[in-house]
Amino acid sequence: MLTGKEMLAELPQQAPDALLALIKMYAADDRAAKIDLGVGVYRTDKGATPVFSAIKHAERRLVEEQQSKAYLGPEGCMEFVESLKPIIFGASLASSTNIAGMQTPGGTGGVRLAVALAKAAGVAKILMGVPSWPNHAQIMDDLGVPLVSFGHAREGRPDMDALRAAIAAADAGDAVLLHGCCHNPTGIDYTQEQWQEIAGLIASKSLLPILDLAYQGLGEGLEEDAQGVRTVMQAVPEALLAYSCDKNFGLYRDRVGALYVQAADEAGLARIMSNAASIARATWSMPPDHGASAVREVLKDEQLRADWRDELASMRKRMHEVRGVLAAAGIVGTIDMAPLAQQNGLFSMLPLASEQIVALRERHGVYMAGSGRINIAGLTLGNIDNFIGAVADVTG
Repeated sequence: MLTGKEMLAELPQQAPDALLALIKMYAADDRAAKIDLGVGVYRTDKGATPVFSAIKHAERRLVEEQQSKAYLGPEGCMEFVESLKPIIFGASLASSTNIAGMQTPGGTGGVRLAVALAKAAGVAKILMGVPSWPNHAQIMDDLGVPLVSFGHAREGRPDMDALRAAIAAADAGDAVLLHGCCHNPTGIDYTQEQWQEIAGLIASKSLLPILDLAYQGLGEGLEEDAQGVRTVMQAVPEALLAYSCDKNFGLYRDRVGALYVQAADEAGLARIMSNAASIARATWSMPPDHGASAVREVLKDEQLRADWRDELASMRKRMHEVRGVLAAAGIVGTIDMAPLAQQNGLFSMLPLASEQIVALRERHGVYMAGSGRINIAGLTLGNIDNFIGAVADVTG
């Protein structure tokens, strides 16, 4: 007979992940016309999430040429980190000796490491527009860093008044977390003029920017999607940037990301990176190598790099086409679809009540998050009319 105190069994029951539950419901639905708008991955007009051909070529090269699977250290593959810098920062910032990076397990690892570094540096609270990617708040809560929220958007546009007020009320040394492009979940991005103002506001209040660039290339283009974060980094002495290759290289399950740090000088940068390596060592020890090595191979080869850019452009074009069809529908039931054409990336939010979202699922086989977030790439020319009709039915 076992004796002793039960400890693990005393842990509180956690609510199941709503998106995972949605995946199970979708899989169990046998209706041929069902539509999955919940899972946040890119899909082709055939409903597939393929491996990029450039990545396939790079992986074949790795199989043939890679000589070892030995540990790389907590910093990961530095060739990968360096090869991304011109893509993210452009020519001028990429050559800066005040910017350094390290590999992380996906963009999530980059965000977590950024928040942990900010906490270690004495940041008392982090400002963030809401709604946001749910894991942002979960990471802050888990690390014990208070979150101060403000409204990200209003009437289909960025709510600059809310952002201005939040920054005005902040204390010097606080941090502010901003999506670099393709805002998740709203799709509503700042204009370049707004980024210029934001950069000035952050600098004037001596805030630490934490920049989450998870969808570069899926909005307006690789250069265009990075202009906002570059503008902020040029205005401040210190910044943290979390980056994901999971979406723009199609490497979701390989968890490919990075954290970049900007410091005022090289000596400060070295100290910061030593702390980042220490935190990473105690958190995940070493990041996975395969996906990062594949990205490195793509970016160092001129032909593979061109192929990757072409594939990325085709993804971007398809999502813009879907948005155009939705916007052309105008007022659908009680929802104005026109603003979706001005938004970017995989996601948008529809102002649907919870009972309407349930009705979409039960009556029409349309599966979407309870927040009203839809994955634009889940729509195709073959199902978009059905979706528009379904929205009209439940909101009319």
